[in-house]
Amino acid sequence: MNILIGDFMAYWLCITNEENWKVIKEKNIWGVPHRHKNTIAKVKPDDKCLIYVMSTKRNKDIIPPRIVAAYEVISEVFEDQSRIFKSLPGRNEVFPYRVKLKPIKIFRKPIDFKSLIPELKFIKNKRKWTGHIQGKAMREIPKEDYDLIMSKAQ
Repeated sequence: MNILIGDFMAYWLCITNEENWKVIKEKNIWGVPHRHKNTIAKVKPDDKCLIYVMSTKRNKDIIPPRIVAAYEVISEVFEDQSRIFKSLPGRNEVFPYRVKLKPIKIFRKPIDFKSLIPELKFIKNKRKWTGHIQGKAMREIPKEDYDLIMSKAQ
């Protein structure tokens, strides 16, 4: 007897900076530092990832936080000590825990994250929304939030 229990796919917001977004796009890989090992350990093949690029300063311009792409995880978590990701200033991190990715969609026009906040279910405190993201490499989000973001993608 086959009992269908629903889909066990998880949806992730992967939080990164401008330089590491280039690595993700070029190598189709996502990695986290050692302290986030327990989070990435929950990631499975077929899970979906949205790439969130933190606010960036370019010359004198501030580019607001944005979602730039959607990927599917196509590997189990593995460890690799090669230095392909850039760590934060003052931290000498390797991001050794990784998964391979397959692009679903690289957004032609990044989605402004702040404009999504009123509608996102995973952000409970809309005024202090950064607390839901700060200090994290990735966090699980509900399917509704993933679908909402994908509906705005171009």
